[in-house]
Amino acid sequence: MSVKELYLQKRTTADEAIRHVRNGDFIVVPTGVAEAPSLLHALSAQRRDFRDVKVGQILPIGKYAYFDPETADCVRHVAYFYSGVSRAGGNAGWVDFIPSYFSEMPELMRRGMLATDVVFSMASPMDAHGYFSLSLGADYTMAAVQRARAVVLEVNPNVPFANGNCHIHISQVAALVESETPIPEVGLPKIGPVQEAIARYVADMIDDGSTLQIGYGGIPDAVVMQLTHKHDLGIHTEMIGDGIMTLLESGAVTNRRKNYLPGKMVATFALGSKKLYDFMHRNPMLEMHPVDFTNDPYLISQNDNLVSINGTLQIDLLGQCGSESIGWQSYSGTGGQADFVRAANRSKGGKSFIVLPSTAKSDSLTRIVPTLTPGTHVSTSKNDVNYVVTEYGVAQLRGKSAKQRAQELIAVAHPSFREELSATARKMNLL
Repeated sequence: MSVKELYLQKRTTADEAIRHVRNGDFIVVPTGVAEAPSLLHALSAQRRDFRDVKVGQILPIGKYAYFDPETADCVRHVAYFYSGVSRAGGNAGWVDFIPSYFSEMPELMRRGMLATDVVFSMASPMDAHGYFSLSLGADYTMAAVQRARAVVLEVNPNVPFANGNCHIHISQVAALVESETPIPEVGLPKIGPVQEAIARYVADMIDDGSTLQIGYGGIPDAVVMQLTHKHDLGIHTEMIGDGIMTLLESGAVTNRRKNYLPGKMVATFALGSKKLYDFMHRNPMLEMHPVDFTNDPYLISQNDNLVSINGTLQIDLLGQCGSESIGWQSYSGTGGQADFVRAANRSKGGKSFIVLPSTAKSDSLTRIVPTLTPGTHVSTSKNDVNYVVTEYGVAQLRGKSAKQRAQELIAVAHPSFREELSATARKMNLL
């Protein structure tokens, strides 16, 4: 049977496709905009017909009807990383949470430690050889495809066919539905004077020829805007977004001086505008790979002068970063921050930056604290943190004593809180 005949044989409606889901199944959905909206809407509409079905995903974008505490026993969301859609349910207890390093999720699936019964994913149109591209989210989904009983695709012409290890053959697909829904667009975060001030400190420390990992947020994107005059930058990151497009258009990114995959830009998921998604289509400069490849600290660190830029919510005087919760109230998830911090530490000439405004809530709260708020999830350990940057300067922690760390961090705290932080540090015998 030809690949076109297989395609037609497996093409169906969303309502029919979700019949591949059985009670008790765990459905794996890719990161962010790679989710399959037609399938998730159909599952939502029929959720009361199911029992104990779980939907696992990082960073859901659509607010589907199955996000419903009244029917959580029928279809329940499981967060690998919270978004605004799933956060409230997680803190209320009707959304589950599985913490994990992003880079380790494929291996956990291969070992059967993360369930993978069914995959729902967006995909590009099939090529002449029978392959689809899961370009918007290769992440853990490629591993789930190998383990799942049924793979169900939502084929959409707006999904780019990207290069890399992100392809699935029609023979691996149980069912597919077609849609032409525009891919959700996620704009650049708001950048204000605080973000710009932090970005200037970071940008000044990034040399020509560096390879960059850039997290999502106002500060990382503010850094990007100040790198357009640099030369021969490379990209090895987990998320490709519109900020990186800015560097490409300026000529700052060439990928020529990368040690690992020179000439290639590497990512595991995409989150941005239609312009970004169009750029990804069959672009020989870009490769989308599973997250255990893109986020493996050993592989990433093969690049000299690796720079990682990530935000945090709170940091204590020893350097522990609470990047995913505020006390016990969950906000996001582990993600890839620690993966890239460790990679930068291993890289020859590497630098990792943890960036944060010095205060929150209109300067009423300090984000640099003596100890993390009780219950806060430690995302990046004190042993891994290198540079910490606020709008008041740069603290370098690696190789420093507890006293020196406290001094460095207090010096970049908001001036209104420095005396109080120093007094508490003395009580803690840190000063």
